[in-house]
Amino acid sequence: MSSAHLSPVLTPARGLTQALKSDGFAVVSAETVAEISQVPLAHLQNLSQYWEGLPRDPYLKDGGRYRFRRHASYEIKNHALTLVPHRAHWQSVDYNALHGGIERWFEPVQTKVIDDSAWQAVLLGLANVLNSLKPVNTWFVEAHQFRIDTTDGIGRPTPEGAHRDGVDFVAVFLLDRVGIKGGETRIFDAKGSAGLRFTLTQPWSLLLMNDERMIHESTPIQPLAEYGYRDTLVLTFRSNSFQDSPNRSQQ
Repeated sequence: MSSAHLSPVLTPARGLTQALKSDGFAVVSAETVAEISQVPLAHLQNLSQYWEGLPRDPYLKDGGRYRFRRHASYEIKNHALTLVPHRAHWQSVDYNALHGGIERWFEPVQTKVIDDSAWQAVLLGLANVLNSLKPVNTWFVEAHQFRIDTTDGIGRPTPEGAHRDGVDFVAVFLLDRVGIKGGETRIFDAKGSAGLRFTLTQPWSLLLMNDERMIHESTPIQPLAEYGYRDTLVLTFRSNSFQDSPNRSQQ
């Protein structure tokens, strides 16, 4: 992989499995996302309205006010998508040195999103792709709606820095960029120094990664004028279980 500033090479649907095998990642156009989800792109674009009014993330340890999010968890088995009872998002400090080791109870994804057939199709479409690479009995999936804004003058999509998530695969969809500069995506080989950096700009374009092989981060954003924001959808797929705190609580 080159470390120069590049526009990413896009991988077609038929090449996704091979790209993940050989490179550990793939960058996918919105049109290809619609193809693997088997829904019209306009239906995906209609989901973007649900990023308005996300609640603020109350767990930022740097004191920032720039991150907003909602969270949902699923099991995907035999091509069936099942929403599980709302649960905390938890990562060990091995994967998130800043926010690891604590249960973070984010507000749940709204019912109107959960019930949207396009939303469901995205999750099932990705699971089908990943099944061709790693057949599993059940995928344990977490979905995160994010908005990073410039309320504080700067917004940090990944305040924890370059990291892995402790899952099998990570999907990062760029939904919108409004009035900002920055927000560059950087990915690195977990076992070496080779890396690639680029900026996702097309709404519903996708970076899909093998989390065991790739480390990733996004650079801070700044406003071009008075205010700007960057919306993303992050899906993580894990094959053995959800990540849970050893002292898991119920809410």
